[in-house]
Amino acid sequence: MKITSLVENTCSTGLPVEHGLSLYIETEEHTILFDMGQSDLFVRNAEELGVDLGRADFAVLSHGHYDHGGGLAKFLEINRSAPVYLSCHTFEPHYNGTEKYIGLDSSLLDSSFAENERLIFTDKAIEIGKGITLYPVSETGRYPMQYDMGTGGLNMVSDGKIVPEDFRHEQYMVIEENGKRILFSGCSHKGILNIVSWFEPDVLIGGFHFSKLEPDDRLKEYAEILDSHDTEYYTCHCTGVRQFEFMKSYMKKLNYLAEGEVVII
Repeated sequence: MKITSLVENTCSTGLPVEHGLSLYIETEEHTILFDMGQSDLFVRNAEELGVDLGRADFAVLSHGHYDHGGGLAKFLEINRSAPVYLSCHTFEPHYNGTEKYIGLDSSLLDSSFAENERLIFTDKAIEIGKGITLYPVSETGRYPMQYDMGTGGLNMVSDGKIVPEDFRHEQYMVIEENGKRILFSGCSHKGILNIVSWFEPDVLIGGFHFSKLEPDDRLKEYAEILDSHDTEYYTCHCTGVRQFEFMKSYMKKLNYLAEGEVVII
């Protein structure tokens, strides 16, 4: 399996960056676009990196925030056949605090767009390819929430009121290939400690949502809990570079996946 990072907050190769995430995944049988950043940057970077997004068999949107799904319309434009799998709650409004809107661009909420037949809305586990399964948050409800890691100040709208997020729009992708289980998680809002315990993957790729945390005893505890699992981590985006550097002192198999980099599993 080959994973190419098309968009991430950092880059060491000179490509332009933005706050967001987009990964291009090549398995033995499928090519997958996982998230699309916040603009068309994933397309421009793909061209620079020699990735043909027109060949993607399907795309997956991990959740309904602007920095992961902002490029959705652009992907539908450049790839004329691939379905896009997204939670049935993706187009609900989301906020950081009470005033900063962080959901998808309002133009994507047009009913004609939301009814596009290539958009496949998930509300339960679904196998989208050989050995490739999506797990919406609703499906993980049967697993225990062992760790309460908070909402990070993120909110949603319910019955016309702004309330703390329950991240019902989040989903995770598991690929099982060559005897390994690889888990992809965009931002891990439900708590990376919970998510790794639910799936016990051999490899976990994605953001940990730790960028607001101080490098202190709490983050040290989180790192030690993650390290107790037999999992190799490739983190990025909302984990935070400072937090990554701190955690690396307490984790044997923690790596950073920056924009433009390639991981072979």
